[in-house]
Order: sequence, then C-alpha cells, then structure tokens
Amino acid sequence: MDMDVFQLTRALVDIESITGNEKNVGLFLYEYLSPLVSLHQGSLERIPVEGERANIFACWGEPVVTLSTHLDTVPPFFPSREDGDHIWGRGACDVKGIIAAMIQAAQRLLEQGARNFALLFVVGEERNSIGALAAARSPRGSRFLINGEPTENKLALGSKGALRHEITATGRMAHSAYPELGESAIDKLLDALAALRAVPLPEDPLLGRSTLNIGVISGGRAPNVIADSAKAETLIRLVDDAGPIREAVGVATRGLAEAVEVLCIPPVRLATLDGMETTVVSYTTDIPAFGDAWGTPFLIGPGSIHVAHTAEERTPKRQLVEAIDIYQSMVRRLLAA
Repeated sequence: MDMDVFQLTRALVDIESITGNEKNVGLFLYEYLSPLVSLHQGSLERIPVEGERANIFACWGEPVVTLSTHLDTVPPFFPSREDGDHIWGRGACDVKGIIAAMIQAAQRLLEQGARNFALLFVVGEERNSIGALAAARSPRGSRFLINGEPTENKLALGSKGALRHEITATGRMAHSAYPELGESAIDKLLDALAALRAVPLPEDPLLGRSTLNIGVISGGRAPNVIADSAKAETLIRLVDDAGPIREAVGVATRGLAEAVEVLCIPPVRLATLDGMETTVVSYTTDIPAFGDAWGTPFLIGPGSIHVAHTAEERTPKRQLVEAIDIYQSMVRRLLAA
C-alpha cells in the first residue's frame, strides 16, 4: 500500500520498536520498500545484526549518497494520533517521521530518474549504536551520509559526544539500629556522586558546555538494613576529548566505588552545504559509530529534540513535508558533487 508521509509516519509510530524490539518495524519497512525496489531495479537487504534484529538497506545503482536513520525508540511506547498541525506518538520525531520523509524523498527521486543513492535504517541507536557499528564493518561505497535526527530541518554543524559509566559501591549489611556494625554502600555511592558533580566540565566555542546527568540510582534492601550494594548510571555529554573527564571520574570515585565505562562516543564536527540554515545539537547520534565507512556525514531532520523522549512527542506536519524536499535537494547536490 502506497502511503503519504503522514500516513506512513503514523503506521511506523504504531509499531512498537523500543530498543531491542526492532524486528517488526524492520519487517514492515522491508515489505513496504519491496515494490519500490522492484519497480526501479534496485536491491533490498535485511542485514542481521543481533538475534532477530536487522538493519534495512535499499539501494538503487552504486550508492554515492545514503539517507540513514535508526529504527528504535526509547520507552514507553504510546500510539499515534493526529491533529491539524502535528503527528503525535512515540517516535513521531525521533525518528519515525524522518524515516517516512526519507522514503518519500527516495520515491520522488526515483520517479525523476535519479540513481546511485540508498536508504539505510539501523537498529540500536538509542542504546549503543550496534546497528551503525555493524554497518561500519560492511560499507557499500557511499561517499556521503545524510543522517536523520530532529534538528527542525536545520543542518547541524556539530553534535556532542557521550561518556557513560556504571558506578557501583559495596558495603556490609547490618541492622540499622547499629550502623557502626555495617558499612553503607549507599553513603559511599552518594559521596562518590557528590565528588563527581563537583568536577569542572569543559566548554567548547561551537558545541557549548559539557553536562553531567545521573540518570539511574538503585541499591539497598530495606529501610532498616544498612545497604551492602548501590549502583548509579551516569552520562556526560562530551564537547572535547574524553581522556581528562575519564580520569576525573576515576579520581572522584576512588576509594568509594568502582566506575566502569560502558560507552564512549566522541563529539563530532559535521559537513555543511551552502545556503542551508544551520544549528548545533547537544545530543549524540550514530554518526561517530559509522566513522568514515559511509562517507562524509551530514545531520538534519524534521521535529524538535526538545519533545523527543517525552510524553508530548510530536512532529510538525509542515516540517515533514519540508524534509521531503530538503532530502531530495541534498541528494541531488551531493550526486552532482
């Protein structure tokens, strides 16, 4: 069934694809793209990544330019709805609307005789970029990568990186009436986190200020038990080399807790095109995971990051329509280059 960009966005939003559960949305896109691939003598692959999770790759000719974004969303899932101005629902702007706009742009390019471009939709961006890392190990010759994330249709000049840690403290259980007989892991964790919050973080003229988020804290057994274990998960948005901050995390937690690094994505400076409105974004994308395997990266897409990951997630219909034209124009310009 051929859908317009609004119908396709809603159909995609209504398929729950929280990270790890991308199978069904991938199968939907494989089936949806099959007629377009057959009609215009292209190729279509479902490339396994992990278990039943797979990247979707559609190509027409030799791919000089690749339009790419991710298939997964953050929790919790909630279905689509529509009003006069917006499409609402989990993934509406991050990134189901972007997928729909890229597919519509590809369809119009093909109808106008364009060749030598591709679509690549990957799993796992919201957690560990596992799909982009897999794609980086299997490049297809693309020289330019147009990555889709919510930028309000402005071309991003750069994006921050990310440094994630799991910080674990251990102690000794005791009755809370006799705390001197135990050792509170929670107290040790809180001291470590306080020291971490006191670390001065760098600033960059383009990317702005580095920031720390303590996103998860867990531990303890009961209010009347001295805690023998406690854990926190932290994320620092990087604007510079991770080395000094990594060292500072070690110093802040030393003697109190163990800090295990689970993810490090560097900040990136991105390519531009003359005549396009620009912005800078504070979030992290799949672009560092791709490296240079899929070509010079660009970052642009409809929707605002300020409503992504929220209960008010939505994307403006006007921006979805604009994005179709933007993606077409960028592909043509890069093919000509």
